[in-house]
Amino acid sequence: MSIGANIRRIREKNGMTQSELADKAGITQAMLCWIEQGKRNPSLPSCEKIARLLDCKISELFSEE
Repeated sequence: MSIGANIRRIREKNGMTQSELADKAGITQAMLCWIEQGKRNPSLPSCEKIARLLDCKISELFSEE
C-alpha cells in the first residue's frame, strides 16, 4: 500500500474527514486529496504531523500492509 492509501485507511478508521485532518495538519484539503491519491508525496514534517494526529507511528504510514 502507498503512503496515501495508508493515510486514508487510518484516517477513515479514526472517523476523521479529509478536511479535518488537513486543517489540523496545516495543509490544504486539495493537497491531502492528492497525497491520498498518490499524486503527491507529503514532506517529512507533514508525515510527522499526520501520524501524530492519527495517533499512529510514522512507520505505519509507510507500511506495506
